[in-house]
Amino acid sequence: MRYRKPTPHPSGAKPPKIKADALPRHVAIVMDGNGRWAKQRGMARTKGHEAGEKALFDVVEGALEIGLKEVSVYAFSTENWRRSPEEVRFLMNFNREVIRKRRDEMHERGIKVRWVGRRQKLWASVVKELEEAERLTRRNTAMTLNMCINYGGRAEIVDATRALALDVAKRRIKPDAVTEKLFRKYLDEPKMNDVDLFFRSSGEQRTSNFLMWQSAYAEMVFMDVLWPDVDRLTLWKAIEIYAERERRFGGAE
Repeated sequence: MRYRKPTPHPSGAKPPKIKADALPRHVAIVMDGNGRWAKQRGMARTKGHEAGEKALFDVVEGALEIGLKEVSVYAFSTENWRRSPEEVRFLMNFNREVIRKRRDEMHERGIKVRWVGRRQKLWASVVKELEEAERLTRRNTAMTLNMCINYGGRAEIVDATRALALDVAKRRIKPDAVTEKLFRKYLDEPKMNDVDLFFRSSGEQRTSNFLMWQSAYAEMVFMDVLWPDVDRLTLWKAIEIYAERERRFGGAE
């Protein structure tokens, strides 16, 4: 199937030439800095989130251009419920409207959308849009975009452990049959590849409970740029940094 090509970057920039075997299979992105970006400009925090939407979809198009096959974005964490009711309400509405507005655009570009996260507490209208995006794009093959909404790494591991324990209690699985490979089947999205490149904007250097299991051997790249100022050029730079590293997965030099 022929998919619509990504929109070129306004500068006309092209992705760096990186060998296919040096590209990360899966890039996880913590989109940090929306609030600080807005504060620096004397704006409400919500304006930072709005500006961050443009950054996200330029990065998605850049991911397609350079040939990535899987990208995960941290859109709303299980800890974000602790924010003010006004900001939580804005983020719920915002995620719902962004998914609805961008769904067809992603479908045209061959992006398969997957929702990763807990259903509990999430607005029914947000769940509906996520499930519709999954249904519409389920056969697309250009790239997979994991929208991690109401997601937390610890929550995912706890939920998986609970489900596995129930199967052991019901004697569907023997305790000595539990392996890492088996445990993976109980994660939110068992088909998700391990993270190769973990990228965070804003200069903060922590993973913030994002894809903890999948990022065990990820290469970390932290860049001092607030998320609304990120674009595909930032992503490509992070990938160039990744491509220069030697990955040993616990082996000797």
